[in-house]
Amino acid sequence: MAPAVPVPDRAPTASACEPYRELIGEGLRRGRNAMGIWQDLVDGHGFTGRYASVRRFVVTLRGAATPEPSGIITTPPGEECQVDDGEGPMVRHPEHGRYQRTRLFVLTLGCSRKSVRLLTWRSSSQRWAELHEEAVRRLGGSTRLVVLDNLREGVLQPDVYDPTSNPLYRDVLAHYGVVPLPCRVRDPDRKGTVESGIGHTQKTPLRGMRFDTIEAAQAYLDAWEARWADTRIHGTTKRQVRAMCAEERPHLHAPAGAVSLLSLRHAPRPSRRLRRSRGVVRQRAAGLGR
Repeated sequence: MAPAVPVPDRAPTASACEPYRELIGEGLRRGRNAMGIWQDLVDGHGFTGRYASVRRFVVTLRGAATPEPSGIITTPPGEECQVDDGEGPMVRHPEHGRYQRTRLFVLTLGCSRKSVRLLTWRSSSQRWAELHEEAVRRLGGSTRLVVLDNLREGVLQPDVYDPTSNPLYRDVLAHYGVVPLPCRVRDPDRKGTVESGIGHTQKTPLRGMRFDTIEAAQAYLDAWEARWADTRIHGTTKRQVRAMCAEERPHLHAPAGAVSLLSLRHAPRPSRRLRRSRGVVRQRAAGLGR
């Protein structure tokens, strides 16, 4: 019998991420997660490795994190969307030239998980309505229901059975045939899909980023949406978001006519004293008063 040939020790295989160790470390110092770092390497440095390789490398550098469990809600096409806002990236303000925190608005379709992500300087009733209309314009239609938190911009008085909607927001939704469905107080899981979208946007494309203009920030976010968010295979549906959105879009409700409500203004209702004084003036003008 021929003598056994000794098998040489196997040389350790270096990670495909090793040449990018410094870039990955810098991304971690800026607070970016493994997905965001992988996307940066692919877009900016021609990285050809898979996300799993970057994830393993990041785990080696900083350790693993345990994901928190969350509920899953599925809806029919065109039935429901969820909306929320949160902190956006730092952007240089055109008036004073200093970096200022923006607001991030996200509207997510419940069936396909397609999101519209918009950045704005401020939050107000008027701006909240404008952001909704911009989202509807981008999607090409609206859903039958919109699930939202009890933000003052949308809900004046929270109530389990009969919440009071902001008049401007109510009128904009009525124009598109949408019924608001505010969450119960301290019940964020009802809109867990968009909550997840807010967190993912903050942690993946926007974490550690600064922009000189809000237009540049929005362009960056739109490009990321088309390149990464729309092409991903969703963890729950196991299907591509873009393909599911194409199937859901025909079920969205397109408003009658092309009337834009972006210029709609609701003047605050005058006080009771002012209304009474105006009535007296009208009576005197008509010769009915003293």
